[in-house]
Amino acid sequence: MNVALLGYGFMGRAHSNAYHQVGHFFDLATLPVRKIICGRDPTAVAKMAAQWGWDEIATDWRAVIGRKDIDIIDIATPNHLHAEIAIAAAQAGKIVLCEKPLALSAADGERMLAAIGSLPNLVWFNYRRVPAIMLAKRWIDEGRIGTPYHYRATYLQQWGNDPARRTGWKLERATAGSGVIVDLLCHIMDLALWLNGPITEINALTHTFIEGREIEDASLAMARFANGSIGSFEATRFGIGSLNRNTFKIHGSAGMIGFNLEDLNRLSYFDARLPREEQGTRSLLATAPEHPFGTTFWKPGHIIGYEHTFIATLGEFLLALEKGEPFHPNFADGLAVQRMLDAVERSAAIRQWESPLT
Repeated sequence: MNVALLGYGFMGRAHSNAYHQVGHFFDLATLPVRKIICGRDPTAVAKMAAQWGWDEIATDWRAVIGRKDIDIIDIATPNHLHAEIAIAAAQAGKIVLCEKPLALSAADGERMLAAIGSLPNLVWFNYRRVPAIMLAKRWIDEGRIGTPYHYRATYLQQWGNDPARRTGWKLERATAGSGVIVDLLCHIMDLALWLNGPITEINALTHTFIEGREIEDASLAMARFANGSIGSFEATRFGIGSLNRNTFKIHGSAGMIGFNLEDLNRLSYFDARLPREEQGTRSLLATAPEHPFGTTFWKPGHIIGYEHTFIATLGEFLLALEKGEPFHPNFADGLAVQRMLDAVERSAAIRQWESPLT
């Protein structure tokens, strides 16, 4: 299958590596071919193509979508282009893979979902393929934490405080849509919906530390889940001392599960069902053969990295495609997240509880 990658920045590198590596770890009947990489700067795109083994370069994404020899369109562009490109690709009958967030708004997400129809699709919420997080999902579904009480999530970065990073598309409302809400909160919101189920209402605030900036630098939110638990979410680019601290803790009647992306091979687990003298939080290395992807990558104890989450996402998507099976996260999952992000923005604007609109 011939792939066209639209975008050549950080996510372009992560996706390129996944296409290069996926056949080394997953037994696939058909391998993806790195056919075209597309971007605005021909010099930068040519350098990227040479480094990552793309056959051709292009600067016009519309022309790329119109090519009959392209099977997969992978969108790794600035956020404001996601909806337009995805809808055009779907109308051309392409398989569509899209970076998060799905769109700038739930309304755009709904148009994308309607356009994609039954065509195979994916949203790159890659953290769902961290083995430790997959193990957490398995244990939650098995009832190991009992009745959930609290869900607590943070995504803390510190680059907002860097004087050298005062410009860029992620800091402009026209191209990004918003700040940490679509950049960081979307990730922890997706994990929350996947691990703990739907959210019925949310109350949020946002704050901008840099005077004159159009988008928010930080966001805080309280939430009520449909399962009766309550939650909190914090996302910031001013979490000094935190490089990429994506964390969650779920406390239930029978235990606790916790995770920190800065130590992504480990899962924290507390079993409240043990005798009290045996209770204590355990730090589990999720690399055993019995763990998710335990036999896909390396031997037990040989840790994996950030890049493997993209390889695993792509590998499982392509396997599902071969078998004609559904894949998650897809556009419907991305839309569910987008509805929550819209609710966060509405709540922060009017300073009231808001429910996701469906």
